[in-house]
Formats: sequence, structure tokens, C-alpha cells
Amino acid sequence: MYFDELPLTDNILDALWDMHFDECTPVQEAAIPVILQGRDVIACAQTGTGKTAAYILPLLNNLSTDNHDPNRINAVIMAPTRELAQQIDQQMEGFSFYSPFSSVAVYGGSDGNVWDVQKHGLTRGADVVIATPGRLLSHMNVYKVDFSAVKYFILDEADRMLDMGFFDDILKIVSQLPKQRQTIMFSATMPIELRKLAKGFMTNLVEINIAVSRPPETISQQAVICYDNQKLPMVKHLLEGRHLKKVLLFVGKKLNVRDIYTALRKNGYEARQMHSDLSQPEREQVMLDFRNGKVDVLVATDIVARGIDVDDIPLVINYDVPRDVEDYVHRIGRTARAENSGEAVTLVNEKDQLFFSRIEKFLNKHIERILVPVELGETPQFNPSEKQKTKRRYRHNGKKKKNHQARSHKFSRQ
Repeated sequence: MYFDELPLTDNILDALWDMHFDECTPVQEAAIPVILQGRDVIACAQTGTGKTAAYILPLLNNLSTDNHDPNRINAVIMAPTRELAQQIDQQMEGFSFYSPFSSVAVYGGSDGNVWDVQKHGLTRGADVVIATPGRLLSHMNVYKVDFSAVKYFILDEADRMLDMGFFDDILKIVSQLPKQRQTIMFSATMPIELRKLAKGFMTNLVEINIAVSRPPETISQQAVICYDNQKLPMVKHLLEGRHLKKVLLFVGKKLNVRDIYTALRKNGYEARQMHSDLSQPEREQVMLDFRNGKVDVLVATDIVARGIDVDDIPLVINYDVPRDVEDYVHRIGRTARAENSGEAVTLVNEKDQLFFSRIEKFLNKHIERILVPVELGETPQFNPSEKQKTKRRYRHNGKKKKNHQARSHKFSRQ
């Protein structure tokens, strides 16, 4: 389906034309008509499928065609991280280029001027507020924010907000919104807790499920089966002599981010780190340097996987295996964008073999193995099924066995 086949206003279609948006993605084709009808929507779709446009375009269209007060807040979009809030705000600016709507991005930062700009937007009534839950609540706790005119409430990456502990914050914000409104929720996964949350404040609900797409064939996927102490030397081996810029290295824990970042700097690489402990100005400077090619390796937690929009990343390294298939797809999807090719290498230690085997099963392919250099020593066998059997035997012979005995005693006394 093409965008000009949808009942969107000329102003929106003109902006899409300027931005070279022509054909809808599957989630846009499925979601936009339903949102235009005013129905509550819960959509399961991964990052990179065009979901931001899937809710911003019908939101702008509905604001253009309905009766609303231009001097009050009409829509609230919630996002889990500063980076995603900024990205949504940037897309909002592009899609609304020919439309008379204002937006304000509300997220944490150490600059006092940022707070004042956000307060101005919240009190003067920006048409669309794009906010992280914690920061929006901070404003609400200091002064009254008038949400009485809000007609649209959108949750982006709702599962991530749940994982980050924003459940109670979201409920507090929802309690201040009018009951008569359109609610839209986008999420990469749909855990039971999220369904309960959705049913608590959504009516006339339509569910849209877009299957997690597999990575494009333009990504060369490889894996290294190794011990934990071989990971850092292997990273240096992968980078050696290639003179690459904009390499993205994903790490599971931010404490490890600092260690790897320090080690790479000591070895002469122009490395940067990205994690939740950095201030907003620090993050913005790191991303600016990364986009401008001033960084050899960006060592980051998953905070970057769902917000970075850089087209020419040649290599993604998974220092740790992601626990979810969706996270793996998100991470390696940062390379091979905009018709470019790219590489993705995953370092798999013994404890992560089962998680990696699940990724291969989902992809329905065997990911090519890279051998560790001889000087780094021997490597473990790849045998995830055997490790799983060992895990089950341990459970049976340990706590599970005790619980079984306890139940047997209980039943014998009855």
C-alpha cells in the first residue's frame, strides 16, 4: 500500500513526499487505518518496522480534522528512554512540517534551560508532549500540568518501559488523563503483565501483530564460541588492521562497558561508552561524535539498540548474547541500513550457548563460526542441549527434589 492511498491530509502527504516516504511498511498499513477510525490499538511490532510513523501520521491527521484547543495539551506520547523521545520528536518535526502543530520533548538532563523549555511547553500547551515517565512525573510533582484536553495517549516500546520499572509511573500519569481518549500501545513483545496493563485502561480494543522479521541477508552474521577471558582479545582481533570507524559493541552490563571501553582506549582505539549513568549532554556529544565518524568503537548497553539512527555502521559486535531473539534482531539491525551491507559478530561463552541456539532456531539457519586465533588457546565445545540436560539434572537433584519430598510427606499425612 502507498501512503497516498490512505485518507491522510494533503499537508501530511506533502511532508511524506519531501521525506521520500512512498510505500507503507506492514505495521503502517495495518495500524494507520485503524487509528484513523479512533479505535484503541495494541500493536506488537519490533523497532525498525516503521512503527513511529504508524502512530504519528494518524495522530497528526486526527488533530487536523477534529475539534481541539490549540492552546492545550492534546496528545501525550510516552517513551522509555531519552534517545527514543528525541527520535520521536525529530520524526514529529518532519511529518508535521506543513502542519501547524507544536511538540515538546520532556526527558532528563542536567541543563537548567532544558527544564525551563519543557515547563514552557507543558504549561503553555504544546499540541503533543513526548516524554519519559520519570521526567514527566518530576514536572507534575512540582506544578500542575493540565491534561484535561488530552484526546490521544500513546505508549511506545511499552515492554521496555515495563522492564525498566515504569509500571507505577505510567499508572500515575494515566490517572490524570481524561477517561474519554484514544489509547495506542506499541511493543516489541507482549508479556502477560503488559496485557493486564493494557486491558486496565483501553476499550474498544484492536490487536495488531506483526511478526518479528528476520535480519536482512545483507548482514553477514558470524559467531565465536569462546571462554569469557577470550572475549576481549577476540574483539581486538576482529578490529586489528581493518581501520574501521563506527563499530558498535553491545555489552550486557554497564559495569563491563566501562572495563571494555578502558581496555580499548589503552590499546589505541578511539572508543566511547554509552550507558544510563551518562548525563544527557554527555550522551548527545557521544552520539554526535559517533555519527560524524570520530569514534572507532562505541561500547554500549542496549539503551542504544532501540534509538540509534545511523546508516553507515559497518560492524556490530555482541560481546554478550542477548537473552531475547528480538533484542538480537534489534542489535544487529543497526548495521546494513539504507541499502548498505554489514557484519554482525556474536561472542558466545559457555553459559550463553542455550540462548544463542534459540536465536539460530528462530532464524532457521546455522550462523557461521569464526575460529579463535591459536595463541588464545582452546575453546569450549558448542553443546547447548547437553548443558540444558545438566541444568535439569541439577534442579532435580537439588531444590526440586526437596520440594518433591515435601509434597509427598504432605499428601501422606492427609
